[in-house]
Amino acid sequence: MTKSELILEIAAAHPNLLIKDIDLIVSTIFDEIGTSLAQGGRVELRGFGAFFVKNRKARTGRNPRTGDAVEVHEKYVPFFKTGKELRKRTNSQMDEA
Repeated sequence: MTKSELILEIAAAHPNLLIKDIDLIVSTIFDEIGTSLAQGGRVELRGFGAFFVKNRKARTGRNPRTGDAVEVHEKYVPFFKTGKELRKRTNSQMDEA
């Protein structure tokens, strides 16, 4: 599902809300999650999951095309861990399909 599809789904479920207001709400939520992660924080949405940042240490990698050794610098990458309820829901939906 894309961001625009999410906005349209919310608009269909709540016809009393304007699409521009829903867009603002969704954008604000995503921006706040991004800001928190950029500051090294963690965002937990109960029943859904948690967004957090992991540190990947510097290492020596390989260029897949040439096989040459390449230094890969240390970096921080965002991760998402699903919540228990979301895992249960996903598994039950997939079992029915």
